[in-house]
Amino acid sequence: MTTSAPTRTVADLSYLLTHAGHVLSTQMTAAFSELGITPRGYCVLFHALEAERTQIELAEISDLDKTTMVVTVDQLEKAGLAERRPSSTDRRARIISVTEEGARVVEAGTRIGDRVHRDVLEALPEQHREVFVDALTRLAEGHLSTPAESPRPVRRARQKRI
Repeated sequence: MTTSAPTRTVADLSYLLTHAGHVLSTQMTAAFSELGITPRGYCVLFHALEAERTQIELAEISDLDKTTMVVTVDQLEKAGLAERRPSSTDRRARIISVTEEGARVVEAGTRIGDRVHRDVLEALPEQHREVFVDALTRLAEGHLSTPAESPRPVRRARQKRI
């Protein structure tokens, strides 16, 4: 008996979003290599520049697990882009302080990230760009904002948007 797959009645959003996200991540990673930094490192530095934040706070904002955050901050420190310092409000906590060189990298990284995102949007007809960003934002902030509980956890990339 020969069987065939059923006919889809709705576009495979899982494939489209996963594939597009993966390719965008590879493009962003390649672009950030110009600075000798990863998008994850850039994200941590960017958010550390916004306010005095602990390593734990930055991990939450950047959607990184503790182990990945420690490795990332170790790499940033080794590169001279960030330093761990005692918090001014909680002596038990360590904040991540961005060095002058780290601030320069964030400035350059922002231009790189904007360029990559602009290139993606320019691949769409002009009349679709704003509609696409609006629709994706509505999904990310609405229906697709919270992961579903599942007895079988789903592996995923941990980085949040920058």
